[in-house]
Parts: sequence; C-alpha cells; structure tokens
Amino acid sequence: MGSFIEINDTLRITTEQGFPVDILDFKNHQENPMMTEKIKDKVFEFCDKPKARIYHPAPTRVFLVQDIDGKWLYWGKVIIIEQKISGELFEEQKTSGKYKIIEIYDPVYQKEITKRESPAGKSYF
Repeated sequence: MGSFIEINDTLRITTEQGFPVDILDFKNHQENPMMTEKIKDKVFEFCDKPKARIYHPAPTRVFLVQDIDGKWLYWGKVIIIEQKISGELFEEQKTSGKYKIIEIYDPVYQKEITKRESPAGKSYF
C-alpha cells in the first residue's frame, strides 16, 4: 500500500480557504499599492486545501496566488510557518496551515508574473 503527497511551491487559495481579501484587494492595490511592511508580522491561516500537500517550509519562499473562480492572480511570496494534513481516507484528506507574507508584488510586476507563470488558460488577465 502506498501514499500520495503533493509537494507545492505555490499556495493557491480562495477567499474561503483563507486568502486575505480584506487586506489584499486587486482594485485597491492598483490604485494604492499595498506595502509588505504594513503586514510583515501578521500571521494568516489557510484551510481545506484538497489532498495531502507539503509546502516548502520556512525559510524557503512559497508563491501566494489568489484563486478567483479558477483564475490565478499572483500576489507575492510567503513563508509557511505551520501545516497540517487531516483526514483518514485519501479521498477526504485536507491540508491547512499558517503563513506570513514576506513580499507583495508591485502592480506592474504582479500583472506580468501572473501572465507568465499561470497555467495555460488560468491567468486572471
């Protein structure tokens, strides 16, 4: 009997899974870019990512991507400070954890990296 664990370098989460839309709002960011210094010490949580996943642990960076109706919007980099896999059955396993944002991209770079790094057909732009 084997097991399957996915290893990720990208934390792609929806609002329901813990993306902080109250702090990172695309329209506001375009008009008045959010500075990393404003949130550098804040701890955020994510939950209910399907499957057993391992994110690169701190101090290695993980990309932060907002999942908006299946479209990817890159926001910056995070460090994962805690992660937990729960669920007895493979089909029911979920991954949750905590992260800190270590870099927020400026709006111009955000658009470029989103277009270049998103899987085909998944870019927000």
